Amino acid sequence: MENSILHLFPARYRAFWQRTAGEQKTLQEIRLRAGRPVILHSGGREHFLTAQGEPTGSLSQAYCAAERELEEILEHICHYSPYAFEEELRRGFVTVAGGHRVGVAGQAVLEPDGRIRTFKNISYLNVRVSHEVKGAADGVLPDMYGGGSLKSALIISPPGCGKTTLLRDLVRQISDGNVYGPGMTVGVVDERSELAGSFLGKAQNDMGIRTDVLDGCPKELGMLLLLRSMSPQVIAIDELGGDGELAALRQAAACGCKVLATVHGEDRQDVEYRFGMAADLWERLFDRFLVLGRERGRYVVRQVRGKE
Repeated sequence: MENSILHLFPARYRAFWQRTAGEQKTLQEIRLRAGRPVILHSGGREHFLTAQGEPTGSLSQAYCAAERELEEILEHICHYSPYAFEEELRRGFVTVAGGHRVGVAGQAVLEPDGRIRTFKNISYLNVRVSHEVKGAADGVLPDMYGGGSLKSALIISPPGCGKTTLLRDLVRQISDGNVYGPGMTVGVVDERSELAGSFLGKAQNDMGIRTDVLDGCPKELGMLLLLRSMSPQVIAIDELGGDGELAALRQAAACGCKVLATVHGEDRQDVEYRFGMAADLWERLFDRFLVLGRERGRYVVRQVRGKE
């Protein structure tokens, strides 16, 4: 399978990872730490692997990855040319074919001005498995339109509750067109390569036929760039962060764009408190507020509300 996580590992390790690759549909993360047990996050739970690659809940049976093993995996991911991936490593992760993202941590090497140049002695890898779930937005799509037009929306979610998956499918369906509205030109600023999962500049996930992706660019800068260069009808970003990004979203809205964004939070009140921005200012920017959560082990849309 072309997008199998099995290809992330050098050939001599693939027998160990064969069982895990077979469970890829439910797998979320693989945590590798030198000298520590391998931990898998799947279906909202975690488990270890035995020395044979079989899942186990027993710490005493857990396989511990060696530092050299992590080095070989990263070398393989970087096609044995880490200098070619230096820019990505500087950001702390490498995106690979299939849209999977491998985060790295270890000893930072700094430039004279304090910026990170690269990492060395990398002892920690986090493989975040990309999941493209077509149809994930079907349930909320009717609420995204009103009076025949798309509404701007903010998706609020605690970590790991599917906000990126939902936004990705919203972008795809808005771009392609659906029963509620015609296809629209969408500009996506994918700072951390999680939405489109771009590899060598090409989106690995289906973002729709009218979508333009700016990969690896800071969101604040990227939104303004897309407004100038690609004339989007919709701007979409994942994980709204600071005031500068909010200002760029407001500028996009002032230019007539609809805006879609996700943000970490338990609910709207939590987000308003953390950003220190009054409710009426949020409502000038967004028409819909979607709150995600987890119920009985499933990730669900807990609430969809309009300005009213």
